Formats: sequence, structure tokens, C-alpha cells
Amino acid sequence: MNYKRLIEMAMAGLERAYSPYSHFKTAAALETEDGKVFVGVNMENADYSASCSAEMSALACAVSSGYRNFRRIVIVGGPDGNVTDFCPPTGEGRQALNEYCSPMTFEVILARSVEDYKVYVLEELLPLAFGPKHV
Repeated sequence: MNYKRLIEMAMAGLERAYSPYSHFKTAAALETEDGKVFVGVNMENADYSASCSAEMSALACAVSSGYRNFRRIVIVGGPDGNVTDFCPPTGEGRQALNEYCSPMTFEVILARSVEDYKVYVLEELLPLAFGPKHV
């Protein structure tokens, strides 16, 4: 799938985000190696520790559907869903992605629009990561 379509899918997910406390909505579109896409959104909770980021939501959906190999993820977000800047993944999200993805090849796309985006590999966003090889 091309970046533009993946960004569009993430942007469409913003309307489903649940952020009554921070009013900062995020969405992520996670693509599997075989081209299936899972869209996740942030889900806040009055007990903030029970909240879930968009990338964690997408990853949980994909893994619970039986997928373990991923190619890339697009992450978007902003106040009340208005995307004005790049929205990086949370630290917890980066660590979770590291569990299932090759840090040197898995792409993390941060987008402000379908025309304005940056592409990183996970290793750039999580250098010296602790992973399965350390256990």
C-alpha cells in the first residue's frame, strides 16, 4: 500500500478517537507484511494508566487477529483531531512495536497531511532498544 492511502486511513480514524480529558486525538494505521491494515485510535480513561495510545490500539488489534509481521505504521494526531504538527509514537508504543518489527526496516511515518509526512525507521526513534534478543 502506498503512503498516501495509509495516511488517509489514519486520518479517517481520528474521528473515532476517545480523548475527553486531553482533547488530543491520535490515530494509527498499521500495515502487515502482506498488506492488511489495522487502524487504531487513542482511548483515554479517567484513570490515565488505563489509557491506550493509537499505535498500541492498532498493534493490539493486529496481534489479536493473528498477525505478527509488520511493514509500517502511520501516526497522526492533534488537538481535537486537528493535525497541525507531526505526532510521534509514545515510548510505550515504540517499545511494543520493537517486539514485533525489525527496527532497521520497519517504517514509522509521521504525517501532517497526505502531502506532508516524514519517514523514519524504528531504530531511529528507539536507539539501543531492549528487545527479545536480550531476554
